[in-house]
Amino acid sequence: MAMSAAATSPSFTLTKLLSSPKIKQPLSVVSPHKKPNFMFSSSAAFTPFPLKFHRTKPFKFSTTSTPKISATISVGDKLPDSTLSYLDPSDELKTVSVSELTSNKKAILFAVPGAFTPTCSQKHLPSFVEKAGELKAKGVDTIACISVNDAFVMKAWKKDLNVGDEVLLLSDGNGDFTKAIGCELDLSDKPIGLGVRSRRYAMYVEDGVVKILNLEEGGAFNVSSAEDMLKAL
Repeated sequence: MAMSAAATSPSFTLTKLLSSPKIKQPLSVVSPHKKPNFMFSSSAAFTPFPLKFHRTKPFKFSTTSTPKISATISVGDKLPDSTLSYLDPSDELKTVSVSELTSNKKAILFAVPGAFTPTCSQKHLPSFVEKAGELKAKGVDTIACISVNDAFVMKAWKKDLNVGDEVLLLSDGNGDFTKAIGCELDLSDKPIGLGVRSRRYAMYVEDGVVKILNLEEGGAFNVSSAEDMLKAL
């Protein structure tokens, strides 16, 4: 027997399905615009755990902290002995030891990163030449400038600045003394080609023992002038 069109329509089929005795639970028609409410038949309770996002703290770069200035040598230490050199007026190479410069004497040793460099030529060395008389009036016996340059360069620099006998210009050509007191200044990364030199400093020494040490950071010129030494004596 053929079924009518009404009996085979979608609404008739849905009505019959909803009223069927075999359906134990009512069916719900999910709206396409509403999120479904999913049901879980598992006996274990499902507890969603929240996601936690940890933000990394931004890096902070300090622009106010000053690096600690230090060297192997310090106040109260005995200077290590080493040999320095210079050319006498007849261009004959002479040597002098640190112990000869300082034993039973009051001496000022100051170092520069390089002969003929601007700050060394215009400020540092001239300050000790100018104040040599005042320093010796305070009992200083010897004033010597040390640089990691060869003796020929130091002689030419002395002549260029018209320095007399008031200040000795001494070569630490291989940097042996500079290394012994821990005052190396590595400028190898600079295109000017200075290599490893000495940090700038000025020290007052009595009988080979360091009494005053004015050590600069690198090649800075803030505390190592002759004026600074006069104030400290």
